[in-house]
Amino acid sequence: MRFGKAVVKSRVIILIVALALLVPSVLGMIFTRVNYDMLSYLPDDLDTVKGQEYLLKDFGKGAFSFIIVDGMEEKDIVELEKKIKKVDHVDTVLWYADVADVSLPMELLPDDVKNAFNAGDETMIAVFFDSSTSSDATMDAIAEIRDITNKQCFVSGMSAMICDLRLLAEREEIIYVAIAVVLAVIVMMLFMDSYIIPFIFLASIGMSILFNMGSNYFLGEISYITKALAAVLQLAVTMDYSIFLWHSYEEEKRHISDHKEAMAKAISETILSVFGSSITTVAGFIALCFMTFTLGRDLGIVMAKGVLLGVFGCVTVLPSIILFFDKPLEKTAHRPLIPDTRKFAKGIVKIFPLFLIIFALVIVPAFMGYQKTNSEVYYNFSESLPDDMANVIANTKLQDDFGVGTTHMLLSDSKLDAKKGYKMVDELKKVKGVKYVLGLKSLIGSTVPEEMIPKELISKLKSDNWELILINSEYKPATDNVEEQIKSINTIIKKYDSKALLIGEASCIQDMIDITDIDFKVVNIISIFAIFIIILIVEKSITLPVILVAVIELAIFINLALSHVLGAHLPFIAPICISTIQLGATVDYAILMTTRYKKERSLGNDKRTSVITALSTSIPSIFVSALGLFAATFGVAVYSDVDMIGSLCMLLARGAIVSMFCVILVLPAMFMLFDKVIAKTTLGFNKGGKQNG
Repeated sequence: MRFGKAVVKSRVIILIVALALLVPSVLGMIFTRVNYDMLSYLPDDLDTVKGQEYLLKDFGKGAFSFIIVDGMEEKDIVELEKKIKKVDHVDTVLWYADVADVSLPMELLPDDVKNAFNAGDETMIAVFFDSSTSSDATMDAIAEIRDITNKQCFVSGMSAMICDLRLLAEREEIIYVAIAVVLAVIVMMLFMDSYIIPFIFLASIGMSILFNMGSNYFLGEISYITKALAAVLQLAVTMDYSIFLWHSYEEEKRHISDHKEAMAKAISETILSVFGSSITTVAGFIALCFMTFTLGRDLGIVMAKGVLLGVFGCVTVLPSIILFFDKPLEKTAHRPLIPDTRKFAKGIVKIFPLFLIIFALVIVPAFMGYQKTNSEVYYNFSESLPDDMANVIANTKLQDDFGVGTTHMLLSDSKLDAKKGYKMVDELKKVKGVKYVLGLKSLIGSTVPEEMIPKELISKLKSDNWELILINSEYKPATDNVEEQIKSINTIIKKYDSKALLIGEASCIQDMIDITDIDFKVVNIISIFAIFIIILIVEKSITLPVILVAVIELAIFINLALSHVLGAHLPFIAPICISTIQLGATVDYAILMTTRYKKERSLGNDKRTSVITALSTSIPSIFVSALGLFAATFGVAVYSDVDMIGSLCMLLARGAIVSMFCVILVLPAMFMLFDKVIAKTTLGFNKGGKQNG
C-alpha cells in the first residue's frame, strides 16, 4: 500500500520524468545499429566463421557478390568494371578479361574458365569487398554499384540480399506497429468498459516500448527480427498488465469513494498479480538466451527487458495517466460486450469427460505434426523474401543462366605442394554438382609454372598463409544435395590439406542447421523447466505445474501441427521462438484460472462449484488477453512481405487462440479429474473444504 500511495502522490513528477525520458529513448532507438545478417549470429569457434576472419585479414576480402551483365558489349563491360573498382570498399573485381589481360593469352585459358564467366549474351563479374557481409560499408557499396549500373545488371549474393532486406524491413516496420495498434484498440474498445481507456493503455505501453527500444543502444546492435517484432510483442504480452490494473481500480472504486486512495490500493493489489504473471513471460524470453545461435539471445534480452519495463510502467506511468484523465474516463464508460459466462462455464464443467477424451485423442497426433513441422523448416534466407526483389531475381538468373546455386570459398595452405594442389582441384571438379573450380591452379592449369604469372593476379588469390579457390555449385544453399556436396568437398580437402577451410553461405547455413537443431531441444527443456519451477513456487504445488504446462504444451503442439496440416513452410527460427514465447506468454491464462480455483476450494466450496466459478470469472480476462495478442500479431502476419517476421506473427496469433481454447476447455476438466491429487500435493489447499462436488 505504501508504494501505491507514493505513486499516487508523485503522479505529476512521474509523468514529467517519463516524458523527459522519451527524448533520449528516441535518440537511442535511432542510433542503435540493426544487424540484418543471420549468419553473424553463429558461434565464433566454428571453422566457417574463422575462415571468414582469415579471408578478411589475409586477403582484405569480406563480402562477395556476382554481378550479371545482360546483353552488354565487352567495351561497355570494361567501362562498367572501371566504375565498380572505384566504389569505396570494393577490393577486387574479377572476370575472364582480367585473367587474360594480366596473365596469359586467351587461347591458353581452360575452356571451363571462359564458360564460367559467359553464358550466351550474359557475362558474370565476381566482386570482393574489403568489408564484412553485413557491414554498413558493404551495404553502401552495394547501393552505389546498383546506382552506377542499369537494368542490364543484376547483383547477387548475401550482401545484396541483406541490402534488399534492410530496405524492405525499414519500410514495413512502422506499418507493423500501426497495424498492431489499430487492431488492439478495436479489440479493447469493444471488450473493455470505456472508449478512452485503450488510448490510455497505448500511451503507457508506448512509453515503455520507447524506453526499451532506446535502451538497446547499450547492447551495441540488435537484429532486424528483434527490431521488427519487439514493439509488437511488447504491446501484445504487456497489455494484460494494464487490463489487470484497470479492473482492480474499477473494483476498488466500488468500495472506496476517494479515487486516489482507490488507485493506491489498486496499485498494491496489481503489483503482486502482475509480477506473478510477468515472471513466466520473462522466463520464456530468457530461455532464448541459451541458444548457441545468438539471435535467440538478442531477441530474448530485448523482450525480457521490455516485459520488465512494461510491468514498471503499468504500476507507475499508467496509474498517473488514468488519474489525470479520470473524469473523461467516467463519462465515456459503457457496458462491455462480453456477457455473463457462468451458464457457459456450467455447461463446460458438466461435459468435462468429453474434453479429457479429446485431450487423450489429440495429443499424440498433435505431437507428431509438431515434430514434422520442426523437420520441414527452411534455412535459405532468400525464401523469406518476395520473388520480385532485386537480389532474388539476380540469384534466379545466376541459377538458371549460369547454373550456379551457391559459391563455396576454399582457403588452402599457400605452402601446399603444387602436385597435391592440382590433384585436389581435379578431384574437386569431379564432385557431384560442382559447376567449376576457380583458383590459380584451375586458371593456369598444370602446364604453366606459377613464376610466369604476374604478381597482380597472384595477390588476388594468394596470401602468405592462404590460397583462395572459388567452387561454384549447381545446388542452392540449405538443400540435401548441397549438404552431401559439402561433406564430399571437406573429405577431399582434408585429405590433401589438414588446415584447409571451406567457407561461404552454404557452409555457414549447414553449421546453422546443426546448431539450431540442438538449440531447439535445449531451449524447449530450459523454458519448460524454468516455468515449471516458477509455477511450483507460485502455486506451492507439485502437480499443478505438470497440469498447467501439459495444457499449454498441447496448445503449442496443435499450433505447430496446424502449420504442417495447412502446408505452411516455416523459417527455421519460428518453431524455436514460438515454443518458448507461447508457453511463457499464455501460461498466464492457466495461472489466472488456477489461482481462482485454489481460492474457491480454500473457502470450502466443492470442486464443481470451485471450477465453475474459476472458469466463469477467468473467461473474460483470458478472452480479452488472447484476442489482444491475436489482434496485435495477426495483422502484421497478413501484411508482412518478410516471411521470417510474418510466420512468427502468424504462429503467435494462432497460438494465442489455441491456448485460450485449451485453457478454457481442457484445464477445468483436469481440475475435475485431479482434484484429490491436487489437494494432497498443494500446500494450504482446501483448508476445511469439501473434497467432492
